[in-house]
Amino acid sequence: MKRLVSILSILAVAGLAFVQAANAADKKTHEMTVTVVSMDMTAKTITVKDDKGAEKTAPVLAEALASLKTIKAGDMVVLTCLDNEKGEHQGVTAIKAAKK
Repeated sequence: MKRLVSILSILAVAGLAFVQAANAADKKTHEMTVTVVSMDMTAKTITVKDDKGAEKTAPVLAEALASLKTIKAGDMVVLTCLDNEKGEHQGVTAIKAAKK
């Protein structure tokens, strides 16, 4: 009986891992290199300027909040942005320093 419970537990964990991997693969993202204009930790947003000079403000999602604390205005960064099924921008999932 214990063996059966162990096998079922392993199968359940494996199934959950598979579902999470499939959901992660379904997420659409894009990267963009930008200059930081400002950050708002309270509102959890970042305002950036693209290479054409257009300024945009985007929400920073939970997985990127720690990175938000390490940057300052004027920094060049690469943002990884999450898109919905329609390709519309949902928020920033990662922030890393741009290579010069």
